[in-house]
Amino acid sequence: MRKAVIDLGTNTFNLAIADVENNSIQLLHAEKEGVAIGMGGINDKVLSEDAIQRAIACLERFKNRCNDFQVAKIEAIGTSAIRDASNKQTFLKSVKDATGIEIDVINGIQEANLIYQGIAYTYNFESPSLIMDIGGGSTEFIAANASGIKDLISLNIGVSRIFQLFSFSNPMTSEDILNVENYLEAHEHDFFNRINCQTLVGASGSFETFYELVHQTAYPKGYDTQELDFKEFESILDWIISTSQEERDLNDFIIPIRKKMAPIAAIKTRWVIKRMKANRIVISPCSLKEGVLLRMD
Repeated sequence: MRKAVIDLGTNTFNLAIADVENNSIQLLHAEKEGVAIGMGGINDKVLSEDAIQRAIACLERFKNRCNDFQVAKIEAIGTSAIRDASNKQTFLKSVKDATGIEIDVINGIQEANLIYQGIAYTYNFESPSLIMDIGGGSTEFIAANASGIKDLISLNIGVSRIFQLFSFSNPMTSEDILNVENYLEAHEHDFFNRINCQTLVGASGSFETFYELVHQTAYPKGYDTQELDFKEFESILDWIISTSQEERDLNDFIIPIRKKMAPIAAIKTRWVIKRMKANRIVISPCSLKEGVLLRMD
């Protein structure tokens, strides 16, 4: 069956169109757009009118693309910014009226489970691993091994939430970094004291950007996972955190929607590495989209 998944993230909307047969995905088309639906209201639990209009315009384009590919079924998934919004129902109705697309708003645990299913499509968890999916509104962590999920959590510590919560210097100061780390410590709900694994599996998104910055080339096509040299990975996180907005604006390996918030993603990742005492980093191009593709009838 030809299917489409639209992941309505807090920062980025992602579209994947694929033929799915016998638990196998043949990707036909993928694109992403920096909609920033959480900008201007996520910490007040509201979707701004400007954000709603950007979202509808993007979804109209995605719907047309699905029509071009004669998609049999579209599944649109709403995540952190949408699920927390007090005007969620107004938004969902506006999207349905404008595009015909019905959005399934999932909770954080459902999101984490779908992320795991997506990662498990090509990663075999030969050693205990912690999946990290950096979102704009939330970040999901899933501890798993060869027998399946051992623990998971969805935390409202997304980069857009943090970006809008603090006023940061350019480049970030040591005080800025400490403020972010303290915020993470205050909101992790003791999760990192419950897990024991040293392999970090980064789920697409920002982690693909980290890969591209390390290798100075585009992330490989396909669904294979990629392992990075751990020291090189740590070095690129340090570099991102130290950069100015102007330096990031000039770097073609950082997509526009991530240029403002990349240091926050890097601080968060570095903090996680320290908390879990990681010594290995694997990056997967898969995440929620693949999990949804594989679950659909």
